[in-house]
Amino acid sequence: MPGLRPIYPLRTERLDLRPHRMDDLDDLYAFHSRPEVVRYTPWPVRDREQTRTALEAKLTQDALTEPGQWLVLAIELRETGTVIGEVLLKWASDTDRQGEIGYALHTDYQGKGYASEAAREVLRLGFDDLGLHRICAILDDRNAPSALLLERLGMRREGHLIECAFFKGEWASEYVYALRADEWRPGRP
Repeated sequence: MPGLRPIYPLRTERLDLRPHRMDDLDDLYAFHSRPEVVRYTPWPVRDREQTRTALEAKLTQDALTEPGQWLVLAIELRETGTVIGEVLLKWASDTDRQGEIGYALHTDYQGKGYASEAAREVLRLGFDDLGLHRICAILDDRNAPSALLLERLGMRREGHLIECAFFKGEWASEYVYALRADEWRPGRP
């Protein structure tokens, strides 16, 4: 696989998915600073300076040139130009053509289908543009809304790992969801 260098923005019905820019700081801070948003993410609640540092790292995550890298895209609500979240695609393996998706969304915008819309486009990117065979998502088993979102996307629960990670000061159990390219293509909208 040669990797992936998307042409931005990736447009969905209501969203533009694009690389982060430094002027996203206020919008990013608005949800990175919320405990209810980061409860199940691998980062802690961030103050403004921590958010700035994280944003600076995201600025270069706009392409996948080798396995192990994450593509990190801002989810911008086209109507307002507000960054309401982020969506991620990991190129996990070239040989096995494996990937992983993730997402985080500001609480004010949850429950409106935005995360599903963004994740669906990233699945398309992974399967159609990167040529992945299988894409998974790994989540805390207490994150019921995220599990439901993955199921709406057609992903199936493949595993339940009990107390497999010491996460934010406690033992956490994880669900593993996945979807293969041959399952994705027939059901595409």
